[in-house]
Amino acid sequence: QVQLVESGGGLVQDGGSLRLSCAASGRTFSPYRMAWFRQAPGKEREFVAGIIWGAGNTNYADSVKGRFTISREFAKKMAYLQMNSPKPEDTAVYYCAASTNAFGSWFSGASYDFWGPGTQVTVSS
Repeated sequence: QVQLVESGGGLVQDGGSLRLSCAASGRTFSPYRMAWFRQAPGKEREFVAGIIWGAGNTNYADSVKGRFTISREFAKKMAYLQMNSPKPEDTAVYYCAASTNAFGSWFSGASYDFWGPGTQVTVSS
C-alpha cells in the first residue's frame, strides 16, 4: 500500500518562498509520474506541476511557470515543490499525487492513483 504525506505548508508573504515536501511510503512505490495539485475555497482542484519519476521531465500550469519548481529524490522517495514569489492567488490546499499510468493525462486528477491528505498554503499580501 502506498501512502503520501505532504508537509511544509503554512503562511508566507507575497514574494517570499516556501518548499512543500511529499514523503512516499510503501515497498511497492514505483510511480510513473508525481504531481502537485491544489484546491482553493470554492474552486475546483487544479494541476500545478508534475514530474516523470524516472526521466525527470516536468510540466507546469501556466499560472506557476517560472515561479514554482518540482523535483524528486529517488533514494528518499520524496517529491518537492519549491514555491518562489508566491502570490495571494496561490493560496490553497496543496496535494501530492502519484500515478502508475504512463498514458494518463498530466492535468486530470483521475489519472492519479494515490493522494496525500493535503497541506494548507496561505499567501498574505
